Formats: sequence, C-alpha cells, structure tokens
Amino acid sequence: MDTLENLFGWQSELPDSELRGLLLSLTLAFVLGQMVAWVYQRTHSGLSYARSFTQSLVLLMMIVSLVMHVIGDSIVTAFGLIGALAIIRFRNVLKDTRDTVFVFYTLVLGLAIGSGRFAAAIVATVILLVATLYLAWIRFGTRGFFDGHLSFRVLGPDAERGGFHPVMRRFCRRFQSLSVRQGNEMTEFIFQVRMRDRRRSEELISAMRELGRVDDVSLVMQDELAEI
Repeated sequence: MDTLENLFGWQSELPDSELRGLLLSLTLAFVLGQMVAWVYQRTHSGLSYARSFTQSLVLLMMIVSLVMHVIGDSIVTAFGLIGALAIIRFRNVLKDTRDTVFVFYTLVLGLAIGSGRFAAAIVATVILLVATLYLAWIRFGTRGFFDGHLSFRVLGPDAERGGFHPVMRRFCRRFQSLSVRQGNEMTEFIFQVRMRDRRRSEELISAMRELGRVDDVSLVMQDELAEI
C-alpha cells in the first residue's frame, strides 16, 4: 500500500518549471487561438458560418498544445496518443476549403506552442493573419471588377446634361457605360458600377431620383456569393 501511495504521490506532483511551461503554453494558445478565430470571423463570406466552428479553432489550438506538452520527448507516449486518437472518428465534413486552412492554422500553431517555440508561434500568427486580412481586404481572387448594373432614363433633350455624372462619382469608385438608347423624348442608360460602399446603394438610387429629369432608376447588385 505504501508503495502504491508513494508511486501515485510521485506521479501527481509536477515540477514548478513544467507547470509554469504548461500554463504559459495554454495561455498563449488561448490568446493566439482567439486571434485566429477573430480573423476567420471577420473575413468569412458565404452561408457556411458556424459559431461552434469558430470556438473550436480556439479549443483545438489549446488541445494540440497540451498534446505536445504531454508527449514531450517520449516516443512511447507519442504512439500511445496516436492510437488513442485513431479511435475517434470525425464525421464533420468541411464545406469550405478556407475552413480547412484555418484548421491547419490552429494545428501547426498548436504544435509550435506545445513544443516550446513561442517566438515562432507568435511571429507566424502575426504574419499569417496579416496576410489573411490583406487578401480579404483587396478581395483577392475576385473576377468581377464591378458590383452591379445601374439603369435609368433621362427625360428631355440633351441627356448628357442631366446632372447624373456628379452623383455617380460621389457614390461610385468607377463606372462604365454599357448601353445608351436614345429616343425622341428620353434616353435610356445602362452603366456598370463599382460602389464606394455597397451598403449605400439605396442612397444612390434616391440621389438619382432627386435630379428631376432622371426616371425609372434601377440598381441590380451582383451576388457576392457567386464566386465563393
């Protein structure tokens, strides 16, 4: 009995240095995991967003860090954990390739933290997340250069002096004429437009209608999900 108590008592005690390293690893994984999850949330587009997946990114990085801390330099422990993890079957299928990338983010960063490479984990997190934000900001990979089509009619003669160009410059970064149909009493225009802010599309329509001579204003926005 005394032998068993001594055995379990020895196993239950962790050296102070090992305990501090474990706490530091889990804390750093928790902080960096939230940074990765926040960037994922802010740059996500589409209909497949799930709060549970975002939270899983944080927990996954912490778990991988703990696994690396438990393994340490023991090959026996490593094979034991591989056998235990092989029993678990993950049936959740990731619908977005970008979700797989973020899972890989958390796995690699968790491995770096768990193996004690804190500086590499921090630098890699900053660089990877800055690259992710940059690609989302410039809309890298988008094939369309315009947000939609603006069509309207200008009543009366000399339609080019209808005053609609200053309004379009105020709300659009750029625009390009697609079609001009001139009649006896009105001229119909169709423009491709790139909005300064897609949320102000209704303001553009209202401003065009307030010009007086402009009638039948319609703005058809391109669906952002078309290129996901």
